[in-house]
Amino acid sequence: MLHGTALATVVAFGLSLSLASPLSKRAALEDCLSSSGVSVDSQGSDDWSLDVAPFNLRLNFTPVAIAVPTTVKQIQDAVACAVKLGVKANPKCGGHSYGSFGLGGEDGHLTIELDRMSKVTLDNKTGIATIEGGSRLGHVAAELYAQGKRAFSHGTCPGVGVAGHTLHGGFGLSSHTKGLALDALVSAKVVLANSTVVSCSATENPDVFWALRGAGGSMGVVAEFQFQTFAVPEQVTIFVASAPWKQDKAAAGLKAFQDYVANTMPAELNMRLFLNRIYANFEGLYYGDKAGLVAALQPFLNATNGTLQYTQTGTWLDQVKHFGNGVALNQTHPYDMHETFYSSSLYSQALTDQQLAAFVDYWFGAGKKQTRNWWIQVDAHGGKNSAIPKVPGNSTSYAHRDYLFLYQFYDRVNFGAYPADGFPFLQSFIGNLTGTMKDGEWGRYVNYPDTQLDQATAQKNYWGGHLAKLQAIKAQLDPNDVFHYPQGILPAASA
Repeated sequence: MLHGTALATVVAFGLSLSLASPLSKRAALEDCLSSSGVSVDSQGSDDWSLDVAPFNLRLNFTPVAIAVPTTVKQIQDAVACAVKLGVKANPKCGGHSYGSFGLGGEDGHLTIELDRMSKVTLDNKTGIATIEGGSRLGHVAAELYAQGKRAFSHGTCPGVGVAGHTLHGGFGLSSHTKGLALDALVSAKVVLANSTVVSCSATENPDVFWALRGAGGSMGVVAEFQFQTFAVPEQVTIFVASAPWKQDKAAAGLKAFQDYVANTMPAELNMRLFLNRIYANFEGLYYGDKAGLVAALQPFLNATNGTLQYTQTGTWLDQVKHFGNGVALNQTHPYDMHETFYSSSLYSQALTDQQLAAFVDYWFGAGKKQTRNWWIQVDAHGGKNSAIPKVPGNSTSYAHRDYLFLYQFYDRVNFGAYPADGFPFLQSFIGNLTGTMKDGEWGRYVNYPDTQLDQATAQKNYWGGHLAKLQAIKAQLDPNDVFHYPQGILPAASA
């Protein structure tokens, strides 16, 4: 756990919280921040409007204040002010949280807006990248490539913050080959609830490091990360293959997909199934040229009746830009992207014949009838050749290494508000599967949060067998739950 004086400070840490409404404390909180030299967004200013706007417009929340630090000391002072005034505090990096958790996930928190802290420095001798906590993935990818043609495995959306993404998993379209983003993390500098700064790694404060890698948003504010990078391959090939299944063939196609991922899919291949009410495609990334891709895919395409529709061989940066879906890669401040949607997730092993039939029936039934802009991604997460389950399951607090698939369920409206009666559509899609699974046979991914879950259910689904240990560490690091959000880890005494 923590060393010496840091641990003593946490244990001795006492709060006298006011019973006043957090929003009524705005003037006092802003005065505390300003007196400490921490910049604050003025309410009604352009900066306030930009920083308070959520990625998911379904979930708008009003912070007490928005602190905008540019140094570690200012992060410390922001946390200290929140504690002094009895206000919950949350770091916000990319602002891409599906649950608006950087804004607190509810009204009345202090948002610590980190996106002005986005420096990326690569040590070309060691391959270690030092990255400030407010950096976004596209900016990180661009900088690492420019500074030394290096990378680490992470997700595809350029505007996603490196902090929330890494601290809760960090799955992406190179994870089958290179693992999760949190697997590349070698150390972190974190501000705790008592406003002290600790460094953590496998050898320094290892329990803090363990908790950060899977549940970091509940433990503190990470001001700086160090990642072990890899040299990018000379060429990679992206692809799209169609899966033109009718209802009577879809279950067999999905079963062949499962078998391929579990037993045959080479480590160099990264792939997901994308489906909606109109079509289904396989898409992904291969470490190598088109000839290698075709050789790896052909048995799979034969088994699934798929057809290779598109390939492009290029550089590492070419594929990063491609999977960014047209968004400019080098995203820093300001960032202004928004959608209106409801999301959920699922981890599973290979589905049984009964579960496959239930999935296909719902897809071709309720799914085809639902005209909202919904989609599902089924990512090849595990399998014999995946890098993810090769890391011991208890080595980090990421609880779901051994699952074969990671599903993202996403239901978006293009105009107006999300309908109040819209939630059961995805809930039933998932429930048709989990209803025939036992506890321990499925889970959910905190980076694709389902905001309809209560806190107890969310904790169980996101962290599974690691939950009790995480709650105990939370009780030591943040006994008063300063870094609270509605689906975060609760301290052991109050869980």
